Amino acid sequence: MRALIAPPHVDLPDGTLDDDAVDALYAHDGELLRLSFVSTLDGAATGGDGVSGSINTEADGRGYRAMGRAADVVLVGAGTARAEEYGSRSTPLVVVSRRGELPESVREGDGTVVLATVAASGVPEGEHVWHVGQDEVDLATLVQRCRAAFGPHVLCEGGPSLAGDLVAAGLVDELGLSWAPSLVVGSPDDHPRILRGPAAEVALEPVHLLEEDGTLVGLWRVRR
Repeated sequence: MRALIAPPHVDLPDGTLDDDAVDALYAHDGELLRLSFVSTLDGAATGGDGVSGSINTEADGRGYRAMGRAADVVLVGAGTARAEEYGSRSTPLVVVSRRGELPESVREGDGTVVLATVAASGVPEGEHVWHVGQDEVDLATLVQRCRAAFGPHVLCEGGPSLAGDLVAAGLVDELGLSWAPSLVVGSPDDHPRILRGPAAEVALEPVHLLEEDGTLVGLWRVRR
């Protein structure tokens, strides 16, 4: 992996970047809400089988794992956790479901898992169940509870609706996005974009851009 764009404050080795160098690029102190996505060059967030795993590359995986190591907690929608068959992981996982449904693969995995839902779901609140709204998820409350419980650095891995709502609410600080060198032709219903939700226009500025075997691995910061 090589750096095409890199921040001046990160001291990178010449030539190929090892995992320590990639970790340094994603490191962050203090509060941060970062999104993590991969897409094809034509903007599809999923492959022909309807999940993102089929468009992942080794380079994208290196960026994905580095963002996971940097985060204090991972936030994900229940639909994405179910489709991508989320399981055991070392970083605490908060799964968002307005209906109060925790995917089976997550229930069977190890590690710290919290279900974030609404009071109207009927699921009793407890140590591993948070009510973050009455009928609709209060995103600001959700992010605050993630930070209070686990730490300031929150990584959201989708899906498109949860991430889009976070962007529209003005809660997102950075976007980590990889472009896989492939095309997946089809309708937006079959292959959604990385974000879906209320209309919002957000300006970004590049932090870094890496390349390996045709995959571009980038990080952008929201302009405040």
